Amino acid sequence: MRELKWKVLSTKYVYENKWFHARADSCELPDGRLIEPYFVVEVPNFCNMVIVTKEERVILVRQYRYPVDQITYELAGGVIEKGEDPAKAAVREMEEETGYTSDTIEYLGKAAANPALMNNTAYFFLAKNAIKIESQNLDALEDIDVVSFSKEEFIQLLQENKLQHAVQLGAVYEALIKLDWLQWK
Repeated sequence: MRELKWKVLSTKYVYENKWFHARADSCELPDGRLIEPYFVVEVPNFCNMVIVTKEERVILVRQYRYPVDQITYELAGGVIEKGEDPAKAAVREMEEETGYTSDTIEYLGKAAANPALMNNTAYFFLAKNAIKIESQNLDALEDIDVVSFSKEEFIQLLQENKLQHAVQLGAVYEALIKLDWLQWK
């Protein structure tokens, strides 16, 4: 197979803050062509949890997403702190955002959020037999509702395209396979 990896000739950060760094790279392709600038967005890795209760109810968060001007249904989750184990971060985020916990956590996989533009990785987990242990413990600017759906209602949400967070959808379907909730026709 031919070589596809690019060589980075230089990097210049054009914007930086706590959550977001943008850089302009000068890159050489294997055949010698140059691409400059190639913009890369550096953002933290994140995690999400598919939460299922003992009663087979799926716990989601409902929140407003300003960039798309929509109220969305999503998996609980958030930023993985530097050096934090992704599974521990997912449990922490589940507890903070929903008040639920579980002793049965299963790894679903990871994905590059947008590998053409961003450098981060998303990690996904399944919490089975989740139970409510406390109220939400939200960050200062979080405004999140916790919602619960039966298995049938959740599958209906998927069929109606009501879950819009594209990076989460692969993990949702992986969870449905592991839970044996998909019906093949």
